[in-house]
Amino acid sequence: MTHPSAPTPPYKKPENAVWCVAKPTVPEVLLQQAMDYACGSGAGCEAIEQNGVCFQPNTVLSHASYAFNSYWQKTKQAGGTFEFGGIAMLVTVDPSYDECHFVYV
Repeated sequence: MTHPSAPTPPYKKPENAVWCVAKPTVPEVLLQQAMDYACGSGAGCEAIEQNGVCFQPNTVLSHASYAFNSYWQKTKQAGGTFEFGGIAMLVTVDPSYDECHFVYV
């Protein structure tokens, strides 16, 4: 016997949340290095791969922000930091857009 799956509830932005994003003034080469670290250390980077829901805009800044936030949300309970050597910052405005949802835990 199979049960029909429940519809996915609509996305609700969390209240009093913070997200980790890349600083827009940082050179792309530094963002790329930190993003490579985050993606290689447990960040959920599938969404920023080609054809992923967060691939567009296809910029290092956008992809790094997604990767930094994913990494920090997964590691903050264990003491992980958001700074990435000073190239990231915390924001209180949800950076999610369209179907691209930045996780908050």
